[in-house]
Amino acid sequence: MTHSEIEITAELVRALLRDQHPDLADRPVELGARGWDNQLWRLGEDLAVRLPWATDSADDLLLKEYARLPGLAPRLPLPVPVPQRLGAPSVRFPRPWLVTTWVPGEPADRAPATEPADSAAALAGFLTALHRPAPADAPAGRGRGGPLSASADAFADRLASATALGLVPDSAADALRAVWADAVAAPVRNGPALWLHGDLHAANVLTAQGTFCGVVDFGDLFAGDPAWDLSALWFLLPDGGAEHFHAAYRTDPATLRRARGWAVLRALVLLHLADNGRRGLPGGQPTWGPPAELALRRLAAAD
Repeated sequence: MTHSEIEITAELVRALLRDQHPDLADRPVELGARGWDNQLWRLGEDLAVRLPWATDSADDLLLKEYARLPGLAPRLPLPVPVPQRLGAPSVRFPRPWLVTTWVPGEPADRAPATEPADSAAALAGFLTALHRPAPADAPAGRGRGGPLSASADAFADRLASATALGLVPDSAADALRAVWADAVAAPVRNGPALWLHGDLHAANVLTAQGTFCGVVDFGDLFAGDPAWDLSALWFLLPDGGAEHFHAAYRTDPATLRRARGWAVLRALVLLHLADNGRRGLPGGQPTWGPPAELALRRLAAAD
């Protein structure tokens, strides 16, 4: 991670607004969250300012959201942060930034969903609406959602490291290898590339009253195999939710097999990032650990 050399403060956010969007500059400003790529500052009751503060790719991700998300948002049944204004790089802050709508709720890594039927219906409705054929100029997934076999080395390395660190018990390792092998052997997708959220995990899905109430951070939006997004089921749904989800979101067995493989790999990555966070190292949050552990337990226990 490469954190911004400029300290982002409420005063800086107000100054940027005064320079480029003065009609918004008198609104209250308060820190909302420091994410993987961006800082989020709440702007009044219904808006937010997102500024890249880590990773060199954050600029392009913000610009992709600005270009793509307004066209997708109207068909999505859950609230998402719709870009309203674009901030240009300047002397005060040399990177692009966004003003978006504010999406209320608590991240699911801090407040997991507890209502199986309601949360499954909300997630199935959102993914059904999102997973539509993407245009030919839609962005690619940078390895996400492609053939699982291309990530075989990454899976082996992550699993070996996780067992060595004690993050995954040896007793579960063979079961996870079997899940991965079955996923790699599943037939590849035969159909158009669909729009995908691209980074659907517990920190990017919001909850209220036990169910999902919003989805944020569309910087990794891309076109590809829906198995990638569906891998989030093992992280997000409360016990008893999977049956309700599959009744509402119809897909084929091969896609679910691929999704299980992506779920294993993504859970191992999140475990390492959570461990970094617990040890005070950059690149993760301790709260990412429990959803990853839940997913691995579910996957290792499945027939």
